[in-house]
Amino acid sequence: MSFSMYFTIDADLDRRLIKEKIYGTWQKETAVQYHEEFVKVAQPLIGGEWAKIINLNNWKSSYPEMIKVIGDHLNWCRKNGMVLSINIITNPITRNQLKKMFNIGETGRISRIVRSQEDAEAILAERGF
Repeated sequence: MSFSMYFTIDADLDRRLIKEKIYGTWQKETAVQYHEEFVKVAQPLIGGEWAKIINLNNWKSSYPEMIKVIGDHLNWCRKNGMVLSINIITNPITRNQLKKMFNIGETGRISRIVRSQEDAEAILAERGF
């Protein structure tokens, strides 16, 4: 598990699932640190198919320069086995930033946006996670 004041990242190896919670307003440096920590946590899953679930309800609109960093992060995830990304988010402004990241990372087809943990868990179960 990895955590900072801006994020927590945990791998559930039995479910092939990375669980995240994101907090606050991010700058580019926060996004870079997040990716570095994510890569460490994800290592046991690389080489197989895996999913991630991200609770973004405490994430605030962030600096524009971090959008490309997270878009590149999503691209890395896709190229390293991520087949599903479930994003729990209710704020329409941050949801728009998230969609820009999907476009950069080319993850639009494998990313889902839901409003609750229950909806997220239903999609994960449906897909075998």
